[in-house]
Amino acid sequence: MSRNWDEFLAPYKQAVDELKIKLRGIRSQCDLENEHSPIEFVTGRVKPVASILDKAFHKKVPEDKLETEIQDIAGLRIMCQFVDDIKQVVHLLRQRTDFTILEERDYITNKKASGYRSYHVVIEYPVQTIHGEKKIMAEIQIRTLAMNFWATIEHSLNYKYNGQFPEVLKKRLESLAEAAFHMDEEMTRIKLEIQEAQAYVVKKRGKNT
Repeated sequence: MSRNWDEFLAPYKQAVDELKIKLRGIRSQCDLENEHSPIEFVTGRVKPVASILDKAFHKKVPEDKLETEIQDIAGLRIMCQFVDDIKQVVHLLRQRTDFTILEERDYITNKKASGYRSYHVVIEYPVQTIHGEKKIMAEIQIRTLAMNFWATIEHSLNYKYNGQFPEVLKKRLESLAEAAFHMDEEMTRIKLEIQEAQAYVVKKRGKNT
């Protein structure tokens, strides 16, 4: 079927732009109230057409079913400093009324065989267009900075080897995933000390401006 991709992707791009502003607003509100923000920063993207078609091919999704079968055409990523911040972010997302949560996948408690860890929330988000409201799906991934570093490297290698990692490399990636998670756990144990140090730095900078 012939498809106007700019027209198809427009509401997804609008959703990503709006959601980035809304999710970043959580951090801004925490800063105003001098509270620890569970969100370090937020990024977002719309999946490129080639990636959409590649995923549809591998999942055997017909082109006329992309909107209902491909959940991450619009994708947001929330970065957290600490593992327990992730739970707080999920709690905040569950309380929101501007979108509906369709599915949650906890790859932190139940990591993937590769070592991948992250918390995925699939939402239905209403986009207001000149033709009326259009509900689209978007995926929000919530992870620590260490988890994101590992996932970014694994994703790049996945392209190089087309998912077929040499056994030695596979084992090393699994080991590195465990090392990254161990670091996250250790950081959580000294969370109060880290936050006090960060608050001190912010206060000192404020005095010097």
